[in-house]
Amino acid sequence: MTTDRMLKFVGTAKRMPTKRPAEERATDFGEIYEEFDAAGAQQQAGRCSQCGVPFCQVHCPLHNNIPDWLMLTAEGRLEEAYEVSSATNNFPEICGRICPQDRLCEGNCVIEKGFESVTIGSVEKYITETAFANGWVKPVVPPREREQSVAVIGGGPAGLAAAEQLRKRGYQVHVYDRYDRMGGLLIYGIPNFKLEKEVVERRSALLADGGVVYHPNTDIGTTVSLDDLRARHDAVLIATGVYKARDIKCPGVGLDGIFPALDYLTASNRKGLGDDVPAFDDGTLNANGKRVVVIGGGDTAMDCVRTAVRQGAASVACLYRRDRANMPGSQREVANAEDEGVDFQWLSAPEAFVGDGRVTGVRCQRIRLGVPDATGRQTPQVIEDSSYVVDCDMAITALGFDPEDLPALFGVKELEVSRWGTVRIDFRTMMTNLDGVFAAGDIVRGASLVVWAVRDGRDAADRIHDYLSAKAAGDARDAA
Repeated sequence: MTTDRMLKFVGTAKRMPTKRPAEERATDFGEIYEEFDAAGAQQQAGRCSQCGVPFCQVHCPLHNNIPDWLMLTAEGRLEEAYEVSSATNNFPEICGRICPQDRLCEGNCVIEKGFESVTIGSVEKYITETAFANGWVKPVVPPREREQSVAVIGGGPAGLAAAEQLRKRGYQVHVYDRYDRMGGLLIYGIPNFKLEKEVVERRSALLADGGVVYHPNTDIGTTVSLDDLRARHDAVLIATGVYKARDIKCPGVGLDGIFPALDYLTASNRKGLGDDVPAFDDGTLNANGKRVVVIGGGDTAMDCVRTAVRQGAASVACLYRRDRANMPGSQREVANAEDEGVDFQWLSAPEAFVGDGRVTGVRCQRIRLGVPDATGRQTPQVIEDSSYVVDCDMAITALGFDPEDLPALFGVKELEVSRWGTVRIDFRTMMTNLDGVFAAGDIVRGASLVVWAVRDGRDAADRIHDYLSAKAAGDARDAA
């Protein structure tokens, strides 16, 4: 190890790539951070302390070998850095952009207290973009082809990660998705200013070049049945994610002008992709000129408020029932939203929507935080006689997502689910109660991070390989 290039955190300050000014970036959907140049990336990577217990790696769901690829970057060995980075992560260019690093790797960096963390996410993005620019990123070429095939239901991060891992082992992989493009929430749920769609489309095209077969516009249970897939393939992976918006129960919820977050974000993303979106064009799902209120405190809420700013909303307010310190979303995203003019109203909960046929405001109650609940979070408690109204022309609910009723949707009543509606699996095998049918990602763990979906998809691919290998060995013994 070239030690003279590392441990520079004492004399070198933390620096992010150049961020576009708020007044500029709030007018378009371009990514807000520029990319590091070679000198900047090397300098920031060299701040790594190469600590004996790398907490950045421990707190990464993929256990990425972060210290090693930081060291290789600092030494200018970018192709090797990409090899190390991509060994544990199917989508490092995506995770480098959208992972909440302040809650994961960077938030647990050893030098964070006193010197600020290494800018891990931005270096990860730089490494992979350099690899693409130099032609180092190649389609999968398995050492041998296998006759066994696997159906993957869902073209989101869990499904695509599993598909790539299975292709590396030579399986014939078919991905079935209800939408017209692969990527799931990466395409339709995350705005361009965080993840430009060309980045996702480039990766999905690379998988297709490696032999993964896509079946878009395919609804399982309607276009094709789960039983048909089981008959057609040797194994099936359910990786649908969770798309059902959580309801908000309060008076006035049926008024016009109140929308679930995903409907709003999908319309915006489709418009950016050049699709015909009548509900956007007629102003229904367009925030331009409107007073917008977003209810929620997670990353989806941050995507909504920042999208509304870019659409030219007259004002944007975010209501959250806890304080800033207890907000589940990335603090970096909150700061970016504040810079762009979003009004955060902490410790506020909706009591009712007001209006005559169409929403004109949200009546809220002030909240104080009480004793911690079973999860350790302080319980929100309403302050009596504290109601006030926030005027709005458009209200967006971003309260999280629940699983759809997959047994009914797929027409397979015997598929077992948990009391939360997630698919029940044996966590040792990742198999459902149906032989040869596996499940991974948010449809198992509930709504979570993209990086966890990638991890689950990779693990599922390993378990499917174990199952198919045992099945092939059994068939060989029977034939003998």
